[in-house]
Amino acid sequence: MTMDSGNNENPLYILMISPHGLIRGDNMELGRDADTGGQTTYVVELVRALARHCDVGQVDLLTRLVDDPAVSPDYSQPIEEMGDGARILRLPFGPSHYIRKELLWPHLDQLVDRSLHFLRQQGRLPDLIHTHYADAGYVGQQLSLLLGIPQVHTGHSLGRPKQARLLASGRKKHAIERQFNFERRIAVEEELLVSVNMVVTSTRQEVTEQYGMYHNRESSRFVVIPPGTDITRFSPPGRRKINPNVMQMVDKFLSDPTKPIILTICRPSIHKNLKGLIEAYGGNPELQKMANLVIVSGNRDDIRELDEASQKVLRELLLDIDRYDLWGRVAIPKHHSAEDVPELYRLAARRRGVFVNPALTEPFGLTLIETAASGLPFVATEDGGPRDILANCCNGLLVNPLDPVAIAAALSNVLSNKQQWRTWSKNGVIGARRHYSWDAHVSKYMKEIRRLLHRDRKRMRRQISFTMQDGKSPMPLARRALISDIDNTLLGNRAGLQQLISWLKKHAGSIVFGVATGRSLESAVKVLKNARVPIPNVLITSVGSEINYGPRLQPDIGWANRIAHLWRRDALEQVLSGQPGLTLQVAENQRKFKLSYNVISKEMPPLQDLYRLLREHRLHARLIYSHEKFLDVLPIRASKGHAIRYLACKWGLALENFLVVGDSGNDKEMLLGDTLGIVVGNYSPELESLRDLEQIYFAQAHQANGILEGLEHYNWRTEHNG
Repeated sequence: MTMDSGNNENPLYILMISPHGLIRGDNMELGRDADTGGQTTYVVELVRALARHCDVGQVDLLTRLVDDPAVSPDYSQPIEEMGDGARILRLPFGPSHYIRKELLWPHLDQLVDRSLHFLRQQGRLPDLIHTHYADAGYVGQQLSLLLGIPQVHTGHSLGRPKQARLLASGRKKHAIERQFNFERRIAVEEELLVSVNMVVTSTRQEVTEQYGMYHNRESSRFVVIPPGTDITRFSPPGRRKINPNVMQMVDKFLSDPTKPIILTICRPSIHKNLKGLIEAYGGNPELQKMANLVIVSGNRDDIRELDEASQKVLRELLLDIDRYDLWGRVAIPKHHSAEDVPELYRLAARRRGVFVNPALTEPFGLTLIETAASGLPFVATEDGGPRDILANCCNGLLVNPLDPVAIAAALSNVLSNKQQWRTWSKNGVIGARRHYSWDAHVSKYMKEIRRLLHRDRKRMRRQISFTMQDGKSPMPLARRALISDIDNTLLGNRAGLQQLISWLKKHAGSIVFGVATGRSLESAVKVLKNARVPIPNVLITSVGSEINYGPRLQPDIGWANRIAHLWRRDALEQVLSGQPGLTLQVAENQRKFKLSYNVISKEMPPLQDLYRLLREHRLHARLIYSHEKFLDVLPIRASKGHAIRYLACKWGLALENFLVVGDSGNDKEMLLGDTLGIVVGNYSPELESLRDLEQIYFAQAHQANGILEGLEHYNWRTEHNG
């Protein structure tokens, strides 16, 4: 697509990621739990709005597949079509049952791999990845760097401000860490600020104050785009009748339903500060006389069936209502649907009430925009998005959420001044339509995306690599992979090497090119650059203990997590330090998952004795002895061969479509198995035992010429590779 021209000859494919909560296209269960709220509404409506844009061909919203009898079967459907080129994709990862977002972190690497498999199956890569919240940011970061696709991120709620507010409210640090996993979340948020191409915020305050608490903030990455809402759903009551079911849902709790309504709609989450709201209302008898309080906080049949965090919030809410003896003045409906929400706003507006958002921090404020469009003034927290919304809509007051007296005073102010109430009501309707329609949001969004993709494509054109023409990695769509050792295999014959490089560039869209070497990553990159070899699509280095991808040398975090199993590096070094004939190599040869020794072969104990020694100390490792002078100690799951099999699984490419090339004994393990193999003509004698294996070809030519000969043997050079 020529982004500058704004045509739609090659419309964009955008992949949205929002893994937590319960997401479906219609009848969203907003407030069912702490994870199904404003973000859920935002991403679904953004997907629909973007899909209507002329420059967009497809928008997919990737979330978690939940197969749990406790929730609707809708959430177990792999694909939900939303119409107009929009759909929800659900991939299974982690346990099949529904769990809160803080428990998803250990399973996010699995979502990365499942996403890669999905993209291979559909045979198309997105042009842009847009992630929502830190968990999606982590997944999107891996996909972006692995695939060479730009990433846009929206934080929605940030760890540092939320942590600070909870601490200020009196919570203990260890308790909130156990509940919210802030350490992991904040670390990911810091990394995202370094790696993503653009950060979308809803307000300037979010940039300066909330992201201002982070070390890696860089102002050029931030774009302020006011959030959109479906204005057509929200409007003042006018002469229309309020849905009698909604009225009954509220009024059955109240002794005098005719009084104005103080309305709040939020998830049962601690940072929504319902406790502070009850304290403000319960501690002010005059306010109780003026208005009823209506709290719509999620859906429930039995509080005891909710997650632990929601149970705690609602139990404290009921206890505080009882403490202040507010029965007959407070309504707390158990159920509501998405269709009920506009009616609740209109009911409160009809009775000349006020909406209140007392959250400890509110980076977004979607309910405030809906409230404004409904002609209902608001009182809201001064922390976050409400500042910008109030500046645009001029329809209420801001308060310190930690000051119940100030909250009560602001509510009384709105309710007691009828002329001011009418002015604020009209201002809100006008301001919401002018500033917060989805058309306005998408228009600015697409303008920023065009700039971003234009810059990214210029950067990719300057880059010399084996990527596809649009700069994306061939890894998820390629049909074959060529993996070669470096020394005396790939390198050593300049003419043959140049011929091989030309062939690889020609087939960059269908052939993955990789190297597998005992060298460290830094050493491998240096020797390849000196030989003028573009950076491969994948680099297996340090005898298979590290995997990195492409020009950015993106590490494969999933591989690191996999081989860490039973690996105790310091203990291994201590036990082996006393063995004769072993001397640690220089520091640059030591890695997180590799210990390397120089060997005096006549003095070193036999390998079986070393393995016995490790077992006696309950240590587990793989010992690689090569050239009778080197010993590498690796995790038991690490090796060149294991790395290749991991790549086959991760990227959904069958092992028989891997062609592996080597020249010496330390290549033997990766040459065995279901892969195809080439042994170049200048091979070491220890590979002679492989000669009779059907899937291994012994070339006559040396080094790169031997690789070319092997490609001819397997018909890879003559077949059409696309």
